[in-house]
Parts: sequence; C-alpha cells; structure tokens
Amino acid sequence: MIAFFEQFSPIIQALLGTLFTWFMTALGASMIFFTKSVSRKLLDGMLGAASGVMIAASFWSLLEPAIELSYDMAVPIWFPAFVGFLVGGGFLWLVDKLLPHLHLGQDISQAEGLKSSWERSVLLITAITLHNIPEGLAVGIAFVAASQAGGAGIASAIALSIGIGLQNLPEGLAVSAPLRREGWKRRKAFFYGQFSGMVEPIAGVIGAALALTMEPILPYALAFAAGAMIYVVAEELIPESKRENHTDIPTIGVMLGFAIMMVLDVALG
Repeated sequence: MIAFFEQFSPIIQALLGTLFTWFMTALGASMIFFTKSVSRKLLDGMLGAASGVMIAASFWSLLEPAIELSYDMAVPIWFPAFVGFLVGGGFLWLVDKLLPHLHLGQDISQAEGLKSSWERSVLLITAITLHNIPEGLAVGIAFVAASQAGGAGIASAIALSIGIGLQNLPEGLAVSAPLRREGWKRRKAFFYGQFSGMVEPIAGVIGAALALTMEPILPYALAFAAGAMIYVVAEELIPESKRENHTDIPTIGVMLGFAIMMVLDVALG
C-alpha cells in the first residue's frame, strides 16, 4: 500500500486518503437502508470509539510529527505544537459560534451560531459537515508532512486516513438516522448522510496545497489540525455520547478507539 501511495504527489495522496474517509461516511449512512433507527447504546459506543480514535490520531499522527519537525526551527521545539494546537481549537470555536448548526438530539430552539431560518434537518447536516472539515485538513497536511519523512511518514498518514475513516462510520449513520425518523425517505436520508462527508476530500486537497506552499509553517499546520480535532471531540462527540447517561459504554468505546488507533499508527508507522 505504501508503494502505491509513493508514486503520487502529496496532493493526490491526500485526495485518495480523504476519498476513503468519505466512502466510510457513506458506508455508515447506508445502514439506514436496513433500519429506521439505531440502538442508542450502540450509537453511544460508536461515538465514544470515534472520540478515542481522534484523540489518538491527534497525537501520534499530528502533534508528534509537528514536534519532530520543530527541532531545526529557531523557536523552542514545543512552541509550534503549542501555538498551532490552540489556534486550531480557537478557530473551530469561532466557526462554531458563527455558523448556524444544531447538535444531535437537540431541539431547534437550541441551535447554535448566528440566528437563522434554516430547517432543523439543514442545521443537523451543517453541524456534522462543520466537524468533518478538520478531519479532511488533518489528512491533507499529514500527507505533506509524510513527503519529508519517506515511507514511515506515509504509513502514518495512511493510518490516520484509516482511523478517521473508521470513526466516520457512526457519523454517517448519526446524520441519516435522525433524518429518517423525521420522515425522510431512505434514499434522501442516505444522500445527505454521505453528503456530510463530501467536504473531507475538498478540505484534504486544500490543506495539502496550503501546506505545500507554506512548508516552513508545516509544524504549526499539523498542530492546528490536531487542535481542531480535539475541539470536535470535546465539544461534540463525547458530550453527545453521554447524553443518555450510558456512561460506561461511551467510556469503553473511547478506550477501545484510542487503542485501535494507537496500534494502527505504531504498526504501520
């Protein structure tokens, strides 16, 4: 697999990696063809696992490479990771405050962002789509960083793509299932469920292109993506997984997701 990726430029690598993550979102959304609803305990466990994957990926695939690339810089080695991480989280916080969206399970009166006349379904789709942007950026930037590290770096970027793809499974279903419960036809619910992941290839290519043109700030870019991903975990995934008070199931999911992503990154990278 590494040899296959090595023949392409980082931008094409980023496109291939994020097309996979998009496919996994679509695969999760396709479950709506087999059920109208999903077990809340199962969804909580899957959201917990998605959180664990993103936490592990943020360190092993993003922050650790950011620190390694900072050794030859004129600033302390911790500085790019520290600044980039906080700026990434702060950026997503700002977008969260401005863009109208609605978290899963909330009434439309609880919609966040600027006031809008958008329908509940549109607000739900917007929320998931917003949170997929940093995942696409992370994959794109990781492949650019991998171009400086050779085969091991590419393996780590591939592991990141696989990990994000795995955690996209519940996200696709998390969009489609509420739409189906609101009376949407299965085909339409599936379309908008997979549509929420369509932003990842776009963000991945943009992230790779920007990272290539600004290589001196690559450590900052890697940490920025990590900060944005951790913000999603803390703001959306973990609170949503515990909304029904299934406290043990999401926690076990976080542990398993973290362990799986850790094994993926260490084994492949």
